[in-house]
Amino acid sequence: MGSRASSCIITWVNLLTVILSLGIFSLGIWLATRHGDCEKNLTSPTFIIGAFIFIISLVGFVGAWRDIPSLLRIYLILMFLLVAAIVAFTIFIFVVTHKGAGHLVNGKRFEEYKLIDYSNFLQNVFGKEKNWRLIRSCFVHNIYCESLSKNYHSVNQYNQAKLSSIQSGCCRPPFECGYAMKNANYFNLSSRPHSSDPDCMLYKNDHDIKCYNCNSCKAGVAQVLKKRWWFVAIFDITTLSIIILLYSIGCCARRYASSAHYSKV
Repeated sequence: MGSRASSCIITWVNLLTVILSLGIFSLGIWLATRHGDCEKNLTSPTFIIGAFIFIISLVGFVGAWRDIPSLLRIYLILMFLLVAAIVAFTIFIFVVTHKGAGHLVNGKRFEEYKLIDYSNFLQNVFGKEKNWRLIRSCFVHNIYCESLSKNYHSVNQYNQAKLSSIQSGCCRPPFECGYAMKNANYFNLSSRPHSSDPDCMLYKNDHDIKCYNCNSCKAGVAQVLKKRWWFVAIFDITTLSIIILLYSIGCCARRYASSAHYSKV
């Protein structure tokens, strides 16, 4: 690829990413107008990401368009920092999500989840009450549990259901508690639990309580986050490949700009 072609490509690519950054800013403004805590907590990170992409793109666009070596040098430094940040974040995702999985329950199709099986990082995050209140409001909703009695009309149907990790961990007590099941939303809690697991005492049939503060519920949400973060990691790797390509093009454009600059002197 010729140096002029590299300069032209990096100019147009960064023009497009400038437009993309403006779209990210628009998303941040939309999130700021939402009433939920989940959306509002994403506002600041969205603005920061949009601003960083805008600055990098603008520097790269002007540097390649005007053949300014100093701006292209700054652009490459910022691109390097972006690559390093993506690599570090991707490694972090794999480290905190490599542990944890569901356990099959005898005679049932669904799995149960234990918070202790997940990474220490997730255990510490979920273990703090303030963090859990926010996470719970984002991921755990009554409709998940209320839908069970509508979809499964008998105990046998329920036992053969493929429950989500949140439904399994948040809508029912752990199997080891030994509570007899009456229907999909009601368990007989009059008997003494067979296990010392604190979740057995936390579970209530009340639709506002259920097992929403149980470790099993936290583990169910951790399983959801684990799957979502894996998709983020795949996206990061794809993005990293594109950025490395742009970084290579930028290096070529900078060499051309430098040679053009010195030829004029």
